[in-house]
Amino acid sequence: MMRYRLFGRTGLRVSELVLGTMVLDEADEYRRVLGAFADAGGNFIDTAASYGRSEELLGSVLTDRDRFVIGTKYTPTRDAADPNAGGNQRKNLVLTLEQSLRRLRTDYIDVYWVHIWDRHTHIEETMRALDDMVRAGKVLHIGISDAPSWVVAQANTLAQYRNQTPFAGLQVPYNLLWRDIERELLPMAEAFGMSVTTWAPLAQGTLSGHIGRRTDPAQRTPRQQAAVAAVDKVAAELGVPPAHVAIAWTRHRSHAVLPIIGVRNATQLTESLGAAALTLPAEAVATLEAAAPFEPGFPYDFVTGCDTSPRIYGDTVNRVDPRR
Repeated sequence: MMRYRLFGRTGLRVSELVLGTMVLDEADEYRRVLGAFADAGGNFIDTAASYGRSEELLGSVLTDRDRFVIGTKYTPTRDAADPNAGGNQRKNLVLTLEQSLRRLRTDYIDVYWVHIWDRHTHIEETMRALDDMVRAGKVLHIGISDAPSWVVAQANTLAQYRNQTPFAGLQVPYNLLWRDIERELLPMAEAFGMSVTTWAPLAQGTLSGHIGRRTDPAQRTPRQQAAVAAVDKVAAELGVPPAHVAIAWTRHRSHAVLPIIGVRNATQLTESLGAAALTLPAEAVATLEAAAPFEPGFPYDFVTGCDTSPRIYGDTVNRVDPRR
């Protein structure tokens, strides 16, 4: 059975794996997936207004709504001909939220996500509009997806200063081949006490261990080939499916990470759920990361190199216990 994590600093209990519903488009299979997920202790469901029929189907098949934590998103356009039907301004927020409430057949959303940073809408406007939805009881908690760390940090600092609801969650891509969040986004989220729901833990199928991987093996880069070989090697040594290794790797670095498991059917879900019970040994992590190295770059590398410098911190630098 899955364990639960606290969502940001809200106290909301969410399952350690998140059910991704973007490609679920058939009602009976949707019911089977939800049943298998609930049987395993899962309660956190991720959808979006722009996921086609997924959001509406979820509303039609979910019989115990309050048992689940539903997260949905807004930003993408509802009408390509309408300039105000997309973006993070209040008008699109309110209209998309009302649409999602109707589709989901509910009167509240547990986690309402900004789907992507909108450069044309000031973050102050977005935070105030989201806070109004929380105060109205239509939204319980908020999060943001696919945005720079400085935008999220600015938003949460403003929210704290103005006594508004802060972002409790961050949603970003993360896998062994795509480690960019380690540079700024993950440390920022940890500093603000945010949860991080991560999509594409299998690198769009590349690390899944199945023949039908989305990436054509003949077109893989040397780095992709090395990562796939390392995942397969660790999986064989541990006696688990490669997908379990890839998902478990995303969880090893930070307790804040909640991988989103996107599936097409209940069989795929059952195959992936075992990743929750896998803790990778240190030597396995070393093997995987040696195959797909990552350099944070400046300023992280530069600052880290100065951490033990007497020139910066004096002769007692090596006698100072670091903050945990």
